[in-house]
Amino acid sequence: MASQEREEAVTKGTGFWRCPKPATYTPGTCELLRGGGALPLQCSPTSSQRVVPSKQPAPAVYLPPILAARSRLRPASMCQANGAYSREQFKPQAPRDLEKEKRRLQNILATGKNPEEQKRKPPPVQQEGPAPEVDRFEELVKEIQERKEFLADMEALGQGRQYRGVILAEISQKLREMEDIDHKRSEELRKALAPA
Repeated sequence: MASQEREEAVTKGTGFWRCPKPATYTPGTCELLRGGGALPLQCSPTSSQRVVPSKQPAPAVYLPPILAARSRLRPASMCQANGAYSREQFKPQAPRDLEKEKRRLQNILATGKNPEEQKRKPPPVQQEGPAPEVDRFEELVKEIQERKEFLADMEALGQGRQYRGVILAEISQKLREMEDIDHKRSEELRKALAPA
């Protein structure tokens, strides 16, 4: 019911689907449109219909703040007072050695490298004697221990079956290598202890 009242309140010719009224032209304009001729180049200053200026004040035109703002120019006296026209004093720097610059540029063009950069590079670090030799038998013991820990972690996660075969094969290879080292060491010890 409320929607019907709203529909009645809206007058014809307004709203979303409003149809504009057909334009009305003066008889002279209608003749010009029918004839298809060109528009006149000059118009007479008089008109058949005089426009009477309304005495109502013109509505205020809204201008954005950028256009409505007054000029931002400052007078020259204010600029001078703020020091806008003062120049910085020249501060001389140490003179460059032109001959040295010439030699540096010649070296760059000749070799493609800057000799000053070559001087700045730190010397390579010298290695101190050979590193102490690590016992292979001890390395193998550590590797076997690491593999056992890994297998225990995987079994705790429920993936022990997936890795068990591979890890046990690696451990057995390490044990064989340890046996070979042990066998060689015992032979060397026997030869060293045997009476000559």
